[in-house]
Amino acid sequence: MIKIAGIVLAGGLSSRMDGQDKCLLELDGKTLLQRAANRLSTQVDVIAINANSDADEYQNTSLPVIRDSFEGFAGPLAGVLAGMEWAETQGADHIVTVAADTPFFPDDFVIRMQDALVAGSGKIAIAETSGMDSRFHNHPTFGLWPVTLCDDLRNALGTGVRKVVQWAYPHGVVKVRFNAKPFDPFFNVNRPEDYETAKKLLREYSL
Repeated sequence: MIKIAGIVLAGGLSSRMDGQDKCLLELDGKTLLQRAANRLSTQVDVIAINANSDADEYQNTSLPVIRDSFEGFAGPLAGVLAGMEWAETQGADHIVTVAADTPFFPDDFVIRMQDALVAGSGKIAIAETSGMDSRFHNHPTFGLWPVTLCDDLRNALGTGVRKVVQWAYPHGVVKVRFNAKPFDPFFNVNRPEDYETAKKLLREYSL
């Protein structure tokens, strides 16, 4: 049985949220960060938050807060690398990543990702959804990654690789499909209007 470390990716710049830190926005008394961490903590062996902010709210979660080890803002792959480096110290074989601004991801997310990786032929599992528009949507920040790829990822970042799929696909990716009806469980809060939509979803579906 593999040991999985959960990493909540909260290192984004919130550039479309009018200067607010979107991870600290509240839904029914809990921040988006708290909701993501609580939802993930029941699905993994150990958990940490990847954040580059000095805000007290991150330190007050009672969870380890790990910063990007790669210099400069390199996007989610830098968070994946930081998660892998921390997971090595915890004796974990894999990390699973979720975005902090996605408060409604599935309660069975990790087990489905793990089962798909075992049954498939790739090294990495990435979530996707099929929705009412009959199209498939990738969610590359929601992935299951082997810690053994840590050095490879560090080298890739050093050569300028920034897109998750650019690095992941050569290693073999298993796509894990989740249903997006009546709404996409990987809906994320990027803009003020998304925040209002999240409040509406919370009310309508008692999430």
